[in-house]
Amino acid sequence: MANPTPTNSIVPANESSTSLDDCTDTSLHVPLAVVYSVICTLGFPGNMVALWVFFSVKKKKNSIHVFLINLVFADLLLVICLPFRIFYHTHNGTWNMHPTLCRIVSCLFYTNMYISIILLGLISVNRYLKINCSVGMQRWLFSPNSTRIVCAVVWFGVSALTFSTYMWKPPDPDNRCFHYKKLLDAKWRAYINMLGLVIFWIVFIALMVSYGKIALKLLKKSKERPEMPNAPHYARSAKKSFFILFVFTFCFVPYHMFRIVYIVTQITESSCFLIYLADKTNEVALLFIASNSCLDPIIYFLLSSSVRKEMLHIVKRVFCVHNVAISESTTSYENHEIIRLEEYR
Repeated sequence: MANPTPTNSIVPANESSTSLDDCTDTSLHVPLAVVYSVICTLGFPGNMVALWVFFSVKKKKNSIHVFLINLVFADLLLVICLPFRIFYHTHNGTWNMHPTLCRIVSCLFYTNMYISIILLGLISVNRYLKINCSVGMQRWLFSPNSTRIVCAVVWFGVSALTFSTYMWKPPDPDNRCFHYKKLLDAKWRAYINMLGLVIFWIVFIALMVSYGKIALKLLKKSKERPEMPNAPHYARSAKKSFFILFVFTFCFVPYHMFRIVYIVTQITESSCFLIYLADKTNEVALLFIASNSCLDPIIYFLLSSSVRKEMLHIVKRVFCVHNVAISESTTSYENHEIIRLEEYR
C-alpha cells in the first residue's frame, strides 16, 4: 500500500535515511518497471546491431568512428543495468540481491550516463573543428590513436569519480537500492554530484555552440546558392544537427535542471514535500536519460551513410527485399565540406 501523501514537516538534520519513508511512496514502482522494460527491449537490440555494423564497416576508422564505438559500448552497459532496476521496482522497492551488486549497478549506470554525455559533446566539437582547422591540424588532433587516448581518459576519469561516489556507500538496512537518501554525513558525495552537474552544462554549451554553428552555416549556404545541386543536402544536414540537439536536450536536460534541488535536499534540512518532489522528479528524469540508449541508434542511422547502407543491406537479407534503394548521395557530394560534416564513417 502506498504511503500517505507527504506533509510539509521538516526532516531533522540528524534523521536517518529510514525515517524518510513518510516523505516517499511506492506509487511509481509499476510505471517505472514498465517503461524501463520497454527501453531495455528496444535499446539492447538497437545498440547490438549498431555495434555489429560499426565493426563490419570495411572503411578506414577515423576519429568519429572511434567515438561512436565507445558511445555504443556506454549505451550497452547502461542498458544492461536496466533489468536490475526493473527487478527492484517490480519488488516494490526491495533489493533482494547482495548489497555490493546494488553499488556496482549504480556505479555502472551513472558512469555510462556521463560517458555518453561527454562523448556526445566531444563528437560535436570534433565535427565543428574539422571544418575550421587546417588539414595538418586535423591529422594531429583527430587521428584515431589520439581519439582512443581521449576516450581512455574519459572512461578512466568518469569511472574513478562514480566509483568513489557509489562503491563506498554503506548498505541500506531496509534492503533498498535506487532510492532517495540523505547525505548529511557524506556531503563529499554531494559535491562530486555537483561536479557532474558542472561537467554536464559545459558539455551542453559546447554541443549547442558546435551544432548550432554547423547548422546555421549550412542553412546560410543553402540560401545563398539555392540553384546549386548540393543546396538541399546543406539544408538536410542542418536539420540533422538540430535533431541531435533535440535528442540531447530531451534526454539529459530535465535530469540536470532539477538535480541541484535534489542535491540541496540531501545535504540540508528540507520539508517533506520538497523531498517528495525531488525524489519523484529524479525518478521520472532518469527515464528520459535511459531512453537515450534507444535514440542513439536512430542518430547513427541518420548521420552515418556507412551505418545506413549496412542497415539497408540487413533489411534486404532478412526480409528478402530486393528493391531497397541505398542512397550514395552522401558519398558523392562534390563539396568536401559537406562530406566532413555529414559522414560518420
